[in-house]
Amino acid sequence: MRVSIPNSISLPKTGIPGLLENWRSDVLSGFLVFLIALPLCLGISMASGFPPMAGIITAIVGGLVVSRLNGSYVTINGPAAGLIVVIVDAVTELGQGDAMAGYRYTLAAIVVASVLQIVMGVFKAGKLSAFFPSSVVHGMLAAIGIIIMAKQIHVLLGVKPEAKTLLGTIAEIPHSVYEFNPEITIIGGLGLLLLIIWSMLKNRYLKMIPAPLLVVSMGLALERFFDLDHIHKYLFLPDTQFLPHHEFMIGPAFLVSVPEHFLSGFAFPDFGKISTLEFWGSVITIWLVGSLESLLSASAVDRLDPYKRTANLNRDLTAVGVGNFIAGMIGGLPMIAEIVRSSANINNGAKTAWANFFHGLFLLIFVALFPKLIHEIPLASLAALLVFTGFRLASPKEFAKVWEVGMDNFIVFVATIIGVLVIDLLVGVFIGIIVKLVIYLFRGLKFSNVFSMAYHVNETEPGIYHIAVSGAAVFSNFMGLKSMLSTLPEKKTIYFDLSEAELIDHSVMESIHHFVEDYIHDGGKCEIVGLHNHEPFSGHRLAGRRKKPAALS
Repeated sequence: MRVSIPNSISLPKTGIPGLLENWRSDVLSGFLVFLIALPLCLGISMASGFPPMAGIITAIVGGLVVSRLNGSYVTINGPAAGLIVVIVDAVTELGQGDAMAGYRYTLAAIVVASVLQIVMGVFKAGKLSAFFPSSVVHGMLAAIGIIIMAKQIHVLLGVKPEAKTLLGTIAEIPHSVYEFNPEITIIGGLGLLLLIIWSMLKNRYLKMIPAPLLVVSMGLALERFFDLDHIHKYLFLPDTQFLPHHEFMIGPAFLVSVPEHFLSGFAFPDFGKISTLEFWGSVITIWLVGSLESLLSASAVDRLDPYKRTANLNRDLTAVGVGNFIAGMIGGLPMIAEIVRSSANINNGAKTAWANFFHGLFLLIFVALFPKLIHEIPLASLAALLVFTGFRLASPKEFAKVWEVGMDNFIVFVATIIGVLVIDLLVGVFIGIIVKLVIYLFRGLKFSNVFSMAYHVNETEPGIYHIAVSGAAVFSNFMGLKSMLSTLPEKKTIYFDLSEAELIDHSVMESIHHFVEDYIHDGGKCEIVGLHNHEPFSGHRLAGRRKKPAALS
């Protein structure tokens, strides 16, 4: 459990003084995060259609380079499950059946997208993340989780699906269950069971042992027991009505394939398709989804940080862009500020960004010295990690959380999921945004307020600021107000007066609420007033709301 730090405790130093002050805690946390990151980097890379080493290359760059440039304190940078769908689609679209060509074309797309990220950070465009409503973001992540599960279940069962489309891959799951390879399924199934059990444990000492490390260790032991290093057939039970095929083939094809030497894992981008529409479609998707996920993850990590330090999101985005440029030039996946590993980093006692550096350093040392051990890891063990990750993104709890906020958010959430699954990730996101706007237009949002919010800031007394919002305050017009809030002086008194706001959506309520919490924590006074004449759209405390009819008259 994370321990809150009192305001009176001094903040950890940064830079070299921070290293000298906190190296013990940061080295330990970096090592523990490395144990989590190693199998996840391998699994995410292979699920993305990249060579296994690509994910590790990215995490090394994220640790050694980005940790020295970024504007956050305890985030871990590396490949993330949320980008699997984006990258595998780019490899398929650009390669047109040639996996290696698709890989190199996608590296070029990553490099170009990274330049856009750097420009975005330099011009302080990190605030653009406010434009995407939370229901759309959650819908996008849930859809990604469904896609990951749909594709990795086949790997866990040791069966290669024949379908070429996503919906076909989902429809083929019952067939793979029927045709499962028993020994491979035992490896993957036990790994998945271990992850489920570990997630339910309450013992904090056992929880200190990274579950991914246990899954991989068990996979290595079972790999030896089943002798996956050598191609051979085996018999499994006699013929029955439910299992008519009892002879199965296993071998090194079910293990991670890595080069014997670390430097052999590098590859270089091919810009041969830079003039095509599909190339730029991949660039925009990688840029948009990667930037959005990184900004949202970095903001979420700020709220987990016991010291409540606030990241410079524009600097963070620039640093991630630099990291992606380097990773793309040498064969790596794109990186983001990764929330799961960052949470583990905080829980392990990390104090500064040096923990991110050490996690990258340990990865570099391991892959340079022990590449043969990586080759012994069963693909089914990595598939178990990804199926579990996908389930967490699209679990029933996520659906319940969105439903609790209100029916309008749930409709947007589901519309985004369907759009992503049926059409495309980027198209699905824009479908969710359009559905959200349509709902609020029916609720009284005026066209003139879609991208424009009316607000006034007055310093009514020295050190007392009154922010009055009128008209509509929704996700699409909140960026201006969010930028202004970042310019307000610290440790003053701020009143958000929403009494004249006719319509407020959940995303704005959530953003203002987080600002209030952070401002109070930093020693100021902040309060929301004027909501007594509004009716919420649900019972959730941060639900969207509008003025009561009587108050409008």
